[in-house]
Amino acid sequence: MWRYAVGGVAALLMVAAGWMLFHGNAAREPALPPPPLASRVQVDDEAAPGVPEASDRTREQKRFDRYDKDRDGRITREEYLASRRKAFAKLDTNGDGRLSFEEWAVKPITKFADADRDRSGTLDRGEFATTAPKRRPKPKCVCAPAPAAAED
Repeated sequence: MWRYAVGGVAALLMVAAGWMLFHGNAAREPALPPPPLASRVQVDDEAAPGVPEASDRTREQKRFDRYDKDRDGRITREEYLASRRKAFAKLDTNGDGRLSFEEWAVKPITKFADADRDRSGTLDRGEFATTAPKRRPKPKCVCAPAPAAAED
C-alpha cells in the first residue's frame, strides 16, 4: 500500500515541477538590435581585381549544349542516345549488337583474374584484399593567395 502512496506523491511532484517549468516567469533576453548603418559593409559595383566572374550560362544550359551536337537548339533522339550508343559499343567487343554476360561483366572478370595470383580459380583472404577499391585522399584546398594589402 505504501508503494501506491509513494507513487502518487511522486506523480504530484512531477506535475508541480512541470507546471513551474512551463509557467515560470524567467526573464527573456531581448533580441539583438540591428547593426548601425555605418558598420555595414560597402559593396562596390565593380568586382575586386583577381576575383573570377561566374559564367552567365547555367548548369542546365551547359548540360543541354553537351547533348545538342548540331547546335540547332533542339535535341533529337539520336543526339540524346549518342552517349549510350558509345558506351554500348565499347562493351560489345564482338560487334554483334548484343551484350553477353562476359562482355557486360568484363571489368569484374578481369579484376578477379588479376587478383587470383595462383590461378586456382578461387580467392583466399590475401588475394581478396587486393580487390578492395583504392581510396583517394581528399584533395587539399588549393586557394588563391590573398592579395597583398596596398600600403598608403
